[in-house]
Amino acid sequence: MKEKKKKKKKSHIPVRMNILFFTVFLMFSILILRLGIMQIVHGEEYRLEVEKKNVESVDFSVPRGEFYDRNYKKVVSNIPLKAVTYTPPANPQPLDLLETAEKLAQYIQMSDEDKKKVTTRDKKDLWLLMNDNGSSLVTESEAKNLKDAELYQLKLERITDQQLEKIDMNVAAIYIKLYRAIALTPTIVKKGVTEKEFALISEHKEELPGVDVTTDWDREKVYGKVLASVLGTFGDIPAEKKEYYLSKGYNLSDRVGTSYLEELYEDVLRGTKSVVRTITDKSGKVIESNVISEGRSGYDVVLTIDMEFQAMVEQIIEEEIKTMKTYPATDTLDKAFVVAMNPKTGEILALAGKQYDKEKDEFWEFSQGTFTQAFEMGSVVKGATLLAGYGSGVINIGSVLNDERMVLPGGYRKETLDGALGPVNDLTALERSANVYMIKIILEIMNGRYVPNRLLYVDRDRIDLVRSYYAQFGLGIETGIGFPNEITGLKKDLDYNEAGNYLDIAIGQLDTYTPLQLAQYISTIANGGYRMRPMLVKEIRSPDPEGIGNIVYQIQPEVLNRLTMDEEFIKRTQEGLWQVTHGSRGTGRGFFGNEPYNPAGKTGSAESFLNGKSTVNSTFVAFAPYENPEIAIAVVVPNAYTTKKSPYYINQQIARRVLRAYFDLKEQNPDTDDFLENYEPEVEDDRQEQEENMESPITEDMEAGGTPEIEE
Repeated sequence: MKEKKKKKKKSHIPVRMNILFFTVFLMFSILILRLGIMQIVHGEEYRLEVEKKNVESVDFSVPRGEFYDRNYKKVVSNIPLKAVTYTPPANPQPLDLLETAEKLAQYIQMSDEDKKKVTTRDKKDLWLLMNDNGSSLVTESEAKNLKDAELYQLKLERITDQQLEKIDMNVAAIYIKLYRAIALTPTIVKKGVTEKEFALISEHKEELPGVDVTTDWDREKVYGKVLASVLGTFGDIPAEKKEYYLSKGYNLSDRVGTSYLEELYEDVLRGTKSVVRTITDKSGKVIESNVISEGRSGYDVVLTIDMEFQAMVEQIIEEEIKTMKTYPATDTLDKAFVVAMNPKTGEILALAGKQYDKEKDEFWEFSQGTFTQAFEMGSVVKGATLLAGYGSGVINIGSVLNDERMVLPGGYRKETLDGALGPVNDLTALERSANVYMIKIILEIMNGRYVPNRLLYVDRDRIDLVRSYYAQFGLGIETGIGFPNEITGLKKDLDYNEAGNYLDIAIGQLDTYTPLQLAQYISTIANGGYRMRPMLVKEIRSPDPEGIGNIVYQIQPEVLNRLTMDEEFIKRTQEGLWQVTHGSRGTGRGFFGNEPYNPAGKTGSAESFLNGKSTVNSTFVAFAPYENPEIAIAVVVPNAYTTKKSPYYINQQIARRVLRAYFDLKEQNPDTDDFLENYEPEVEDDRQEQEENMESPITEDMEAGGTPEIEE
C-alpha cells in the first residue's frame, strides 16, 4: 500500500516541472517579443528621447510702451537697433565660451564703455582660463598641499600687470557678456551693431553657436533734455532690486525703468514677453524651438504735461537766471523752479527746474527738484495763514488788526517789510503783505501773549494745530504725486527761548516747503477749497504701430481733502489775492495789473542761508483767470540774492512770462478739453468731521499713486 502511494506521488513531479518550464519559456518569449518591438518599431523614437535632455520655456523681450504728452505728441519712443545676442546652452563651459568670444571678436568691436566694465578680477580669471588654469604660476608642492580655494587665490595674486596687459580687451568684454548670460535666455552682447558687423555675423553664424542677430530697442527722449529727469531712466536691473524683479518673473538680463516715470509705470510699459518652447540635447545644445505665445508690446502712457509749454517754461527759467546774474549780489543764485497745474483737476501742465553750473556756464535739467527740494517760501503762504485765522475763529471777514512794530527782548523786532501799516483789514493785509497782521493770527491760535520788550509767550504745543491748517493745503505733507523720494520739507523744532520764532510760520519763515507743495496750495484756494492729487499721467493706451491706440485706463482727478473753512472765507481770500495783483498798493500790481488773463496771486521773499551767507528766496504763486481759474503756478528762486531787496524781481518776471506763454499757446491752439475746462470736484461735505479732529495735524500717509492694474 505504501509503495503505491509513493509511486503515485512521484508521478506528479514531472508534470509540474513541465508546466513550470513552459511558463518560463512563455514569459521569455513575450519579453523577447516586447524587446523586439521596442527596438525595431520604436527604437528610433526612444533613441531620440534619450538624447533629449530638457524642455524649457524661454521669454523674449517685446517693444516697451512709449510716452506721449497731453496733446498726443510723442515724448519717449523706441528706437530699433540691430543687436548681437547670445543664447547659452543649459550647461555652458568656460572654455567653450572663450572659444566663441574669440571668434566673435573677429567680427564685432565692443564699445569703450563695455571694455571699462571689465574689472581687474575679470581679467585675472580670464588670464587663468587662457593659460592652462595658471599651472605655471605655482610649484608642484603648492599644487599638492594647498586646498583648491587657497591655490586659486595664490594664482590670482601672482598674475602680473604685464601679463594682464596682453589680454585682448575686445575678447574680454565679449567673454564677460557671454559668461554672465543666463542659460537658454537670449542676452544682448552688443546693440547698435554696424551694417558690416551685422552682415559678418549673419554670414558666420554656423561657427558661432548660440550667437544670433536681432532687433533690440533703445529709448529716445524726443524733446532732448526737456523734463528728462522726471521722465526717468531705463537700463539694467539695479543690484539692490534684483530679488524684487526676479520675484515678478523678470530675468536678470532684462532692462527696466530705473527712476521716476519709467520706474513708476514699469508694470504698464513692460508689456508681455513672447514665449518660446526650447528643447535641448544631452550636451545642452538647443535642437528645437517653437513659439508658444507671440507676446504683447507695452502699453503707452499719456502725460498731463504739455511738452511745448514745458520747453518754453524751461527756456524762460534759463533766460531769467542769466538776466538776474547781471545784477550785483547774485553770486548765490544757481537754480529756479516752476510748477504749473490745472487747479480743478490737479493735472500738471509743466514741472520745470533748472540748475546753473557756474564753472561750465551751462544749465542742468532739474525738474525732480520741484518735489525733492524744500525752502523757506516767505509771504506766498499768507493765504493759508488768513484762512487758518478764519477757520479757527480768530478773525472774521473784515477784521481789523494793528500792523505795528513788535519789539522783543534783545532788540529783536517783527514788522512788515515796508514798516508798520497801522490798522488794516484782512484784504489789505494780503494786498500789502502785512507781516504783523499774519503773525497776530498765529499768536492768537497759539494762545500767545505779547507785551512790548518782554519775553513772548506762546503755547508751543499748539504749533501742531497751526500746522494742521497748513497741511489742509498740502504744505508740509506728501502731495500724493507718487514718487517715493518726494520730501515733505523741514518742520523746525525750536527751544523755549525761541518761542517767538514759532510765529514766523505765519509769514513762511519757519517750516520749509517744496515748489510742488506750493502749487498744490495755491490750486486749493483757486478751485474753491479742494486739495487735488497732482497728476502727471492721464491715460494708458494700447500700443498701435500706426499712432495712438485706444484708451485702456483713464486716470480720474482725485480730491485728497477739502478745506474746513466756509466757502465765503475762501472767496474772501481769493479776493485778497486778486488785490495783490490789481489793488492800488498791491505788491504784484506793477507786473500783473494790466495782464489780459486777469490773474490773482501773492508775492514772497524769505530770509535763508547758503554756505554761511544770508540770502533771500524769491517766490510767487498765482492762478488765472480769476473768475474761472484754469492754471495755477508756483515760482521758486532759492538764494536769489544776498541783499535785503533786489532791483530785479525775478519771481514776478518768470511768473508773468510763464502765464503769458500759457495763454498765448492756448490762443494758438483753441481746441481744449471741455472736461478740463468745466470739471468740478465731487466730494461729500466732510468739513464738520475735519473740524472735530483739528487738534491733530494731518499726518496720514497719502496713497502713493502708483500704477493702475490693467486687465489683459
